[in-house]
Amino acid sequence: MSTVEERLSELGLTVPEVVPPVAAYVPAVRDGSYIYTSGQLPMVDGKLAATGKVGAEVGADDAKELAARCALNAIAAIKAELGDLEKVARVVKVVGFVASDPSFTGQPGVINGASELLGKAFGDKGVHARSAVGVAALPLDAPVEVEVIVAVSE
Repeated sequence: MSTVEERLSELGLTVPEVVPPVAAYVPAVRDGSYIYTSGQLPMVDGKLAATGKVGAEVGADDAKELAARCALNAIAAIKAELGDLEKVARVVKVVGFVASDPSFTGQPGVINGASELLGKAFGDKGVHARSAVGVAALPLDAPVEVEVIVAVSE
């Protein structure tokens, strides 16, 4: 059976460096057998991959890809905290925020980008509970933000 990083590699992805915080927080915190990530933006090489509201400046399909990038950044934060992604026992919860045009109601489809990536990366351990919430604005005018909670085993 392949590892999380091997499955990501099969998708053409690698775990990036942890995105540095843009305010007063840390990328992830471990408390007992859980790791909680801070909200991850769709940062690529230190820059937002896109800005604007979903349903206006950003299309739903593009936003779904951005949500997957947020999940990949969350995986990076988890790896930095845990050291080895194989110690993830399961993805417990995903919360996704979508900066939405007032008429946009497709938030669940956008956050599917994060959920689907986590499922591909972690297999059965990637099945999780989830919320997908439309909001008026996100930090730095990001279209999407995702936070992840995982249970770990030692």
